[in-house]
Amino acid sequence: MNFKKAISKHTLSSMWSSTRWLWNVWQGHRIQATLNTIIGILNVAAGLTFVWATKLTIDIATHTDARLTLNEALLLLSAILAVEIALGMCSRWIRATLGVKAQNSMQARTFGHLLHSTWRGLQSYHSGDMLNRIEKDVTTVVSYLTESLPALITTVVQFAGAFLFLFLMDRTLALIIVFLLPIFLVISRLYVSRMKALTHQVRSTESRIQALVQESIQHNLVIKTLERCATVLANLQTLQGQLCGEVRHKTRYSLISSAVMNIGFSAGYLFTFGWGVHNLSDGLITYGALIAFVQLVGQIQGPARNLTRFIPIFISAYTSAERLIELERIPPEDTATNTKNLKGGVGIRLRDVTFSYAPTERKIISNLKFDFPPGSRTAILGETGAGKTTLVRMLLALVNPTHGSITLYDATHALPVTTSTRNLFAYVPQGNTLLSGTIRSNLLLGNPKATPQQMEQALCMAQADFVFSLPEGLDTPCGEQGGGLSEGQAQRISIARTLLRDAPILLFDEATSALDNDTEAKVIEQIVRHFSDRTLIFVTHRPCVLEYCTQHLHMEREKT
Repeated sequence: MNFKKAISKHTLSSMWSSTRWLWNVWQGHRIQATLNTIIGILNVAAGLTFVWATKLTIDIATHTDARLTLNEALLLLSAILAVEIALGMCSRWIRATLGVKAQNSMQARTFGHLLHSTWRGLQSYHSGDMLNRIEKDVTTVVSYLTESLPALITTVVQFAGAFLFLFLMDRTLALIIVFLLPIFLVISRLYVSRMKALTHQVRSTESRIQALVQESIQHNLVIKTLERCATVLANLQTLQGQLCGEVRHKTRYSLISSAVMNIGFSAGYLFTFGWGVHNLSDGLITYGALIAFVQLVGQIQGPARNLTRFIPIFISAYTSAERLIELERIPPEDTATNTKNLKGGVGIRLRDVTFSYAPTERKIISNLKFDFPPGSRTAILGETGAGKTTLVRMLLALVNPTHGSITLYDATHALPVTTSTRNLFAYVPQGNTLLSGTIRSNLLLGNPKATPQQMEQALCMAQADFVFSLPEGLDTPCGEQGGGLSEGQAQRISIARTLLRDAPILLFDEATSALDNDTEAKVIEQIVRHFSDRTLIFVTHRPCVLEYCTQHLHMEREKT
């Protein structure tokens, strides 16, 4: 019992947290939500007016009411229908314009947060899972806030208005029709918790499928050369089978619950029709009143039936909200700016630097002391697992030392390494890091203000002047990860992009691994000659690079 209470308390706490988050998000989209609510309520008013006008027209036609002529009554019905059509057009216009704007705004907000989140925090999530959340979960939340909630309010108003109308015509019938409402609320209470768990399972499996597909496409070459296409397809089919089973289970549960409620609604409709026919036979009501009874019961039971449809929407929205909240809980990077500016040559000083990714894991780096003087050229060497990549991450403030300090300094000042000191680094990471677009757009990432002359100079230094022999030159399209270019060509363009960045420290992490010896020597020679006043750091195993370095840092793998 205590365990069940703890689970229930946790669920309520989670829902309250999600509700507050959704409220904050709603504030940014309240114009669209409010407009949709107003249009929905006007639609309800038009619908109830149409019921009244229909009753009036029939009573006029049967000579039991003479307030208007028959043609005037028909003209009134036509006017009401025109109003309903106009409101429908307004609703579609709002959805087509403000709806897209709202979704784009929230996707940009979530994407922006991820871009500024800590590197280690992002490593806890697969990129496919994050993409699934940015696309599907954002769409679900925006639709819930701007369309589903206004529709819910409209439904409640419709229910209340139709009930009041029917109550004024026949209070006994109205009370009988709504008698089943408490039973509906009890059923929905049991329905919510189970549907939420099933929805969460479906969303998680969808994320795993997207992650598998994305990763397989990204590493298609590896899969082909290992001849594991069949294995990947089998893994996909396994996940798809699991998803189908979860969807069937969820659908089966939803259908059974809906069937039970629909039986009650159908019974209410038949009861109303029978009640009206008997009263008509006894001369207690008119034909118009009988038609109004049937229409109003539909407008009472319709909202009640719609409320059952809002339950899975509600569950889906809260599930999506929880998944987006998880992303927002990834801590952002420290954006504090340094008050001092380093000028001229900049060096790096490491003092007793120790790092491990978790307290229980082995130390990747232990008590490392080293100095990269301004204008020096250093080669960082070491076996795999010695901590070279980790050291690069610490220099770029992607991770922080467990102990010790890393300081940047010039002739007069010193600063600790933080996210705000990244502007002092120009970094070429391992592998192919070109983005889809054009060669020009990739180069402009290094310096958005770079002129064509500066781009040409950087490409020549990186031995990438082959670009100018391409038919489209700088505007040559690049596919994902430089598709359409060789590995060596893509790597040289990546080096040119970094050289455009005006930074006192140039950091190369196996940046020439795809180049032949002659091309590599020319690239390093050009960099050393043109950037003799910069601090150059090369993470490398290549002998050619070592010849140009003034000092070496040998790193060894720490023993457990």
